[in-house]
Amino acid sequence: MLPLKQLLLVVRPFVAEAVLKACAELGVEAGSVREAKGYGRQKDYLNRYRGSEYSRAYLPKVEIAIWVPESMLDVVVDRLAKVARTGRIGDGKVFVVPTAWPHAIEF
Repeated sequence: MLPLKQLLLVVRPFVAEAVLKACAELGVEAGSVREAKGYGRQKDYLNRYRGSEYSRAYLPKVEIAIWVPESMLDVVVDRLAKVARTGRIGDGKVFVVPTAWPHAIEF
């Protein structure tokens, strides 16, 4: 079995379909998709109150979790980051997470 890595991508909702299409083109066989809300360094959405910043609103995001062999990791990360990037603050993140098991058990 090939060692696997989990990729957690947090992206803007309008690019999620393009990211999933790129996953399919890269041969990613399985994953999960969740709606999420997030906050970060989007200065347009932060207010100040008594000297500290707080988020005025959580922004809608989509969390995509996929598992890829370590041998494909760099190619997949580069391609998905290019697809998801719009060039604006808040585009999202890609997290590479080691997996506890080297293979999946289907049931």
